Amino acid sequence: MLVHFITDEPNKFPAIRAMLDPRHELVARVLGSGDALIGTNGVFIVDVDLRQASRVEQVRRVLQPLSDACHKLFVVHNQACSMVVQARALGATAVISSTKEVVFRIAHIEEAQKAGQRDLAISSALTDCAAAFASMFLAVRAGKPITLSDATRATSQIIDRVQRSGLTSYLDEVRRYHEGTFQHCLLVTGVVVGFGIEIGFSSVDVSRLGIAATLHDIGKACIPLSILDKPGRLDAGEDEIMKRHPGTGYDLLKDISGMTPEILDGVRHHHEYLDGSGYPDGLTSSKISDLVRLLTISDIFAALIEARPYRAPMPRNTAYQILCDMNGKLEGPLVKAFRSVALVG
Repeated sequence: MLVHFITDEPNKFPAIRAMLDPRHELVARVLGSGDALIGTNGVFIVDVDLRQASRVEQVRRVLQPLSDACHKLFVVHNQACSMVVQARALGATAVISSTKEVVFRIAHIEEAQKAGQRDLAISSALTDCAAAFASMFLAVRAGKPITLSDATRATSQIIDRVQRSGLTSYLDEVRRYHEGTFQHCLLVTGVVVGFGIEIGFSSVDVSRLGIAATLHDIGKACIPLSILDKPGRLDAGEDEIMKRHPGTGYDLLKDISGMTPEILDGVRHHHEYLDGSGYPDGLTSSKISDLVRLLTISDIFAALIEARPYRAPMPRNTAYQILCDMNGKLEGPLVKAFRSVALVG
């Protein structure tokens, strides 16, 4: 397989060449050398310091003609959220933590191609969705306004993907190719879309529910990276800071043109429980809307089935049982209606 390796440090060439030779053809390039990349075939690996604005712009120029390339792997050595966000915004189809993962990723791509399952290797729609999430997070961190159009576009693609291929296929693909905050946002949106479709929501209501899910964690863009990127469980003080994200998200979105009260309600209240034990407003059942009730169930389920640094993803049947055991916190009839989504999809 043809592998394009793009880096800002030439001393990385010998290691990548040793891993790939002689099985794969390697074309190595130093960022800023001016040599054009030819064609969109093969795998593109970018190992560049994305903390530098000049490097980011150089990568953007190099990759701009490669929008049709299926495989763009970015190496982010410490998996820092800000750099993962930047990689996604630049069009990364996958983010890996070291060049040692390259061989494994290429082997998986080859296996999928041999099986004639190009969609297994990477979904361009999901890549676009991750890029939309990344753009919104970057805008917030840079103090720039975000627009509803990014969330609407990403949600529409997720709805189409779930309707065409089913929720199980969608969840498997998200967990295979996406990480961290983006994995969670993609999972929650897919789950809540599947839930809305299952219980017979209109296309307008499914879209409204999906957009609320797409934006539900936008407040995390304001959480310090030392907390957001922490590999283990948060301590009490860190957890308190993390719990600010629903209110922060609401404040970020409330003045944006076209943002509906239902979407804002979902963003602010997706951690509220019927018994009043949730946050940030301690709402009880009479004040919690149907949209929020659906979103909360989907958010909890998605969090349980995703991989976390301190635990493996939970089996779907186990995650569903936890929902069933949350007596008084979640609406029982909705949890029952969620069963086919959770276990079958």
